[in-house]
Amino acid sequence: MRRFILLSVLALVAAALAVPVAWAGSPHFVGTPTITRSGDALTVSGKVAGLGAETQINVAVTADVACVNPGNNEPKAENKGATIAEGTFPVQNGKANFSVTGTGTTSPNCSPPMTLRYSNVVVTVSGDSFDPDLVFAFSGTF
Repeated sequence: MRRFILLSVLALVAAALAVPVAWAGSPHFVGTPTITRSGDALTVSGKVAGLGAETQINVAVTADVACVNPGNNEPKAENKGATIAEGTFPVQNGKANFSVTGTGTTSPNCSPPMTLRYSNVVVTVSGDSFDPDLVFAFSGTF
């Protein structure tokens, strides 16, 4: 009887060691991130899953920013591609929702009646336990 118990315990230990532990996940967007515009501000929202044991994610939104006049022309200005919004969001059960809002800048400032035009908008999600970063690029202008 002791031999049976000992063999059973050893078999259970061997089985437990053979099962890989899934600490790292497989990060991916759930659906497609959304982008909305209100005035000159852009808001990018979305959901990321497959984050495993990650505790938080960092989200950055970058874009090419242009100042456009009412005739739809870009006057001579130092238009920039820059980070327009970023934030850190908690992960719960391997998932995280995010929403970041920001406004691009130009030099000189883009003042009415001119408005900002965004293109090449990219959202980048990074974390401590996954590499490479998760990236989504929006097509078109906003």
